[in-house]
Amino acid sequence: MLTYISRRILVGIPVVFGVTLIIFMLMHISGDPVRLMYGPNVPKETIEAKRKELGLDKPIYEQYFIWISKLLHGDLGRSIHVQDRVSNLIRARLAATLELTTVALLVTVFFSVPIGVVSAVKPYSWIDNVGRIFALFWVSMPYFWLGIILMLLFGVTLGLLPISGRGGPIWSLEGIRHLILPTLTLGLPPMALFTRLVRSSMLEVINEEYIRTARSKGLSEKTVIYRHALRNALIPVVTLLALRLPWLVGGAVITETVFSWPGMGRLLVDAVTQRDYPVVQGVVLILAVLVLLSNLAADVMYAYLDPRIRLD
Repeated sequence: MLTYISRRILVGIPVVFGVTLIIFMLMHISGDPVRLMYGPNVPKETIEAKRKELGLDKPIYEQYFIWISKLLHGDLGRSIHVQDRVSNLIRARLAATLELTTVALLVTVFFSVPIGVVSAVKPYSWIDNVGRIFALFWVSMPYFWLGIILMLLFGVTLGLLPISGRGGPIWSLEGIRHLILPTLTLGLPPMALFTRLVRSSMLEVINEEYIRTARSKGLSEKTVIYRHALRNALIPVVTLLALRLPWLVGGAVITETVFSWPGMGRLLVDAVTQRDYPVVQGVVLILAVLVLLSNLAADVMYAYLDPRIRLD
């Protein structure tokens, strides 16, 4: 197990740096951040002096290697616009993003698994039909559109929930109230997808020979479903979870922008708009690492759910 984890981490390192290289090149193609900072009416000498101060007068490949050299020493650089260390900006926003994505993921799993199981145990019942209709509805709705609808309904029309900001720590009442709408926006679309997958996977598993054997031994239906069938039915769900994690991160960027949530997604959008190269590179690096670690955790869960799977 430890050998497998170490190998996956080593393989992930060039992937992370490859992502940063692509983002680095795309950001430099997009335009000059100094010109955007000062505007069109500033003397050329002022622009050149600022570019030299920031190291933007060097060739692109040299700028990238300088950034990599600093990164290996734990330095993500300084923001061009905020004039603060990128690590400080990320540290201030990382907790908010992890809070939002973690709660949304928990809500997704907490609701999709039991709904999918009930739909599979009672196929084509009214519960199954209603669940499939709602799943189709939610999975077809984009994050930004769903967020706007929830804001208009629960925030503007009914006035029940706040529509922007974080409000406070997650354990406070105000923090929970601010978290509800962003969590629903980020969690409902994947919840619909996971519900359908759990249903189809359960329908396949409960027709297996070992399930019929368990029933013939006189085990209760609850034991057969939740102890024997569900565990194997969750293996495809873990696979989809690993594949959907990058989408969840992308959805967090949109959700944080819609709800003015002070997380890394909003920081990334602001940095891209301002062409703040160091911030964009730092945020993308952290997000890439989080996605790779999440995929690694999903692989480890395979071995836990199915003893036949061995991580060599």
